[in-house]
Amino acid sequence: MRRLQDPRPNPDDPDARPVAAPGALPAELTRFVGRDDELAEVDGLLEESRLVTVAGVAGVGKTRCVIRVAALREKRYCDGVLLAELSTVRDAGLLEHALIDALGLADHTSRPPRAVLVEHLRERRTLLVIDGFEHLVDACADLVTDLLRRAPGLQVLAAGRCPLRVDGERTYPLAPMSDGDAVELFTERARGVRPGWEPATDERSAVLELCRRLDGIPLALELAAGRLRALSVEQVLLRLDDRFRLLTGGRRGAPPRHQTLRTAIGWSHELCTPEQRLLWARLSVFAGQFDLEAAEYICGGADLPADAVLDVLDELIAQSVVEREDGPAGARYRLLDTVSDYGAQWLAATGDAQRLRRRHRDWFLGLATWCELDWFSPRQAEVAARIDSELPNLRRAMECSMESPDEVHLAQHLAGTLWFYWTGCGRLSEGRHWLDHVLEEPTPHDAARLKVLWVLGYVAVLQGDAVGAISALQECREEAERRGDATALAYAVHRTGCLAIVTDDLERAEELLREALGRYREVGELNSNVLMAQVELAMAVAFLGDTDAAAVICDEVREVCEDHGERWALTYALYVLAYAALRRGRPARARQMLGECLTIGRTFNDLLGTVLSLELLALVTAVEGDAGEAAVLQGAAEGIWPSVGLQLFGSAFYGRPRVECEEQARRELGNAAYEEGLRVGRRLDPAAAVDRALAGGGPGAPVDAPGVGGVPAPGGPGGTRRPAASRMTGRGGPERW
Repeated sequence: MRRLQDPRPNPDDPDARPVAAPGALPAELTRFVGRDDELAEVDGLLEESRLVTVAGVAGVGKTRCVIRVAALREKRYCDGVLLAELSTVRDAGLLEHALIDALGLADHTSRPPRAVLVEHLRERRTLLVIDGFEHLVDACADLVTDLLRRAPGLQVLAAGRCPLRVDGERTYPLAPMSDGDAVELFTERARGVRPGWEPATDERSAVLELCRRLDGIPLALELAAGRLRALSVEQVLLRLDDRFRLLTGGRRGAPPRHQTLRTAIGWSHELCTPEQRLLWARLSVFAGQFDLEAAEYICGGADLPADAVLDVLDELIAQSVVEREDGPAGARYRLLDTVSDYGAQWLAATGDAQRLRRRHRDWFLGLATWCELDWFSPRQAEVAARIDSELPNLRRAMECSMESPDEVHLAQHLAGTLWFYWTGCGRLSEGRHWLDHVLEEPTPHDAARLKVLWVLGYVAVLQGDAVGAISALQECREEAERRGDATALAYAVHRTGCLAIVTDDLERAEELLREALGRYREVGELNSNVLMAQVELAMAVAFLGDTDAAAVICDEVREVCEDHGERWALTYALYVLAYAALRRGRPARARQMLGECLTIGRTFNDLLGTVLSLELLALVTAVEGDAGEAAVLQGAAEGIWPSVGLQLFGSAFYGRPRVECEEQARRELGNAAYEEGLRVGRRLDPAAAVDRALAGGGPGAPVDAPGVGGVPAPGGPGGTRRPAASRMTGRGGPERW
């Protein structure tokens, strides 16, 4: 990114001429901090267009930014750079007179002021900086357009919370400061009240959190820094819940709208229409991002029809109250926390806050229910991205339901419905938090509570918490039997079978999983959970030594996945197929399938599927002859397990590939080289580990004969061969669900 050089004379140079002319750029009283990329980008736009508007929310630093850019470009304009500060001009009829004052013109004739401006600018090369025009936007747009048409040497750099919306305008939305710039600004301004101040080691994380909670808004950071006169950083943080009361006491000489954070945001609020203020207040019920459909449903209603929300939202975006963000889930919108807090106070004042919060909760209940259904479809990746985007709102919806004993069941419904996200998208820890939390309040054992219990049992199994799992699953099974809830009973049996696998009770696991599959068939259930029951049955069968039967089951699962576009359960089917291929002496085939597992797992951020695949791929790599790379992959897996749960569930069967890999790698490398490989792997983050694994392949040639390379023939640890006929899938043979 090109950096601008400051061409201005040194203010300490006695030969430097003081600037005192009307409209001159003001000298900087405090050091300008950061914004290098933003300054360069605005400068680049001025190379392309004669009108550039820097737009942004109140307090984001628009004025400092445009003045800085203008100062850095000053020598390019032979007739100078002039600043017109318009925030104090209330009457649109005085706009042209304000510009005349900024240009330092004296005209005592009866000519219209616009004619005076045009005559002065027509033959000059000038940069006109206009600041604080938003309350005069229509009049200002008309004047600027006319001046640009009639004065070809004129350029205009404007700063406001909305663009002028005229032909030829290039708009630069000025975002809040990055974390680094925000911390630097806060530290710099803090030294103004506490000379020499530097955050201590134990304060640095608090400073960063403070900057983030203030959205990186320079005005808020400066006001917060001023509070260090009397408070510590931690005390400022604790008082941020009432940020508008805390962040007062702006600098003398600052524009009135910048004296406090409340008046800075209030300045924007005053300039909104009643409909815009109403939507601003209602949008404060969202946490983080939201989409148009949610805004229309939740915020539409009295005084603001749903079909009018788009137009009003568009105006709030133009005025920098709402920000648009594009991501994997499409066009999204958000209010900065500071702006949202201001709107929330207005919403509370209307007495409509509780109704809006419940409407918000109902929308996200519906969204989660729909996404659960869509999870078993080709849209799985879209569902994962959508829930990622909506997670702050889903949290807020659960919090809302937990506030009333009569609505706790809705929080339970939501927490249970998100099972696919907790288990499939790397959110086991947060899922466990919510599942435990929504069960804290006593509620009837209705369908919502029973679902939470089996989902909790499932999450606990994956975390290696056998005690927590059996407690939840036993309660679910007993109550499901008492209530005659066949679906909940099927899930409880299924997840108990899953627990039996990871605790190495394979005979019991096979029995329970076959029972669960039969119950699923009776109630007509077919989804990703049902496919996972088949995969888990195949895993138990493979561990018992019958890899042929396991492969048959997983091939059937793979066909169903292809029919329905399911990818998450497919990952685990491929894992079992890879395990079977390796045990049957086909490491090259196993590597191919594990590569697909890792690719799919990355799509969903499924850490469990990823770490299991890395563990097995390490053994494949060792078998192929690259013990050093196998050690690195084992180290990478070790680094990921703490984010998932108990390593390899504490299971001897799941852990057997790791033991075999370690034995072979230590034998070939020696202890020192093996330990170094582990250290290298532990330093890899999950993304880097997956990239390395996908690019891998050891130097050894593929081995396709049973029992070669230290891989035992089918039978497995502690397993015995049994006839394949006794390993039926639990679906009455190859029949389809």
